[in-house]
Amino acid sequence: MNPRGVVYQPEVIELMKAVLDDAAAMLPEAKRTSAVKAEIASHILASAAKGERDPIALKLAALAAVIDCTHYSHDISPERRAV
Repeated sequence: MNPRGVVYQPEVIELMKAVLDDAAAMLPEAKRTSAVKAEIASHILASAAKGERDPIALKLAALAAVIDCTHYSHDISPERRAV
């Protein structure tokens, strides 16, 4: 990989933006925070950097990663949080 980062063609950027918009729209409105969207975008970029171009695969990978992460810890009472 290029040490300065990955270079994407304009059509791939449009694809990733559409996937991000679709993925965010699938979340409950209260979960559509900037932090969650940034996490989704990060996973979309990581998958695209590995060559993934299928929009469904990109969206599923990004959403699965967000669901598995701890961004939802604010839904748990402080007494039950592990962190």
